[in-house]
Amino acid sequence: MRSRRRGGIARAAAVRVLALLGTFGAIGAFVASAPPQAKAAQSPAEFYAGKSIDLQIGYSVGGGYDLYARLLARHLGKHIPGNPTVVPKNMEGAGSLRLANWLYSAAPRDGTVIGATSRGAPFDPLLNEHGAQFDASKFTYVGSANNEVSLCVALPSSGVTKFDDLYTKTLTIGSTGVGDDTYQFPAVMNAVLGTKFKIVTGYPGGNDVSLAIERGEVDGRCGWSYSSLITTRPTWLPTKKITILVQMSLAKHPDLPDVPLIMDMAKTQEQRQIFRLVCARQVMGRPYLAPPGLPPDRAAALRQAFDETMRDKEFLADAEQNKVEINPVSGKDLEALIKDIYRTPPDVTKRAAAMMQ
Repeated sequence: MRSRRRGGIARAAAVRVLALLGTFGAIGAFVASAPPQAKAAQSPAEFYAGKSIDLQIGYSVGGGYDLYARLLARHLGKHIPGNPTVVPKNMEGAGSLRLANWLYSAAPRDGTVIGATSRGAPFDPLLNEHGAQFDASKFTYVGSANNEVSLCVALPSSGVTKFDDLYTKTLTIGSTGVGDDTYQFPAVMNAVLGTKFKIVTGYPGGNDVSLAIERGEVDGRCGWSYSSLITTRPTWLPTKKITILVQMSLAKHPDLPDVPLIMDMAKTQEQRQIFRLVCARQVMGRPYLAPPGLPPDRAAALRQAFDETMRDKEFLADAEQNKVEINPVSGKDLEALIKDIYRTPPDVTKRAAAMMQ
């Protein structure tokens, strides 16, 4: 009788041990199958170590955006934790809208892709550009290598020697087409202020407009980046071949304190809103943005790396050698600008969009 009782107790103990082992096994299986986010998160340095970052450029090889992006690619990686290799690639199409749409909807959202789009791309949805299929406020803005200032210039032989002359005299200027600053800036000034720009479109690129000025086909150019002017036609200002009529930006360039700023020409609140909307793109002269939804620590690491690169002596020497102007804007400031511009009243954006067509 006593031996049967001992046997029963032993069997019960064995069952309890097996049950406990089953519980521990289930716990082990749960831990092994836990999703990655339940495990310890990788630091940016751990994530980027041994990886590469694609720097996609929304234009073909050889242009200004390509030059700036390849310059950045040579120096950015050493400032990113883990020191990934930054590989420039070109995804041209639709004035970089193809790239902007891809960044928003299809690119990896892990911090391994950065895009170099046009300065105007983030504003295209606001201005009813139907090819823009993204919410610009959701991009991860890394920074801009330049706070650009564009100019309107005239040949002295045109008879237009100052901005006020444009109210009474016609200035014939060259343009690459209606989607470009060379058309949109003078078109908006004509509509808002009553200036008399006569816009001749159809030139393949900005350099072709400059050649047209040299040939006497047109008398000026509008929407010409100051950095591009001093790089491609360095003697034109010192020799007074051209006269600068106005600066198109939110603030004056330090080199041009005495040249009028378009923002100062506005006479009403609506005019100021229109010019701010149109010229805000200049602040992000050479922008770099990543897809929405990046892990916050990686987004912060990319922004910090960009800021450090803009102060890097080797980077600045490389920029000087390539005659590239560096006047950086942080990703945080770009993000704030986009949010501010997208608060522009809808009726104002509608009017501005109509003026650019």
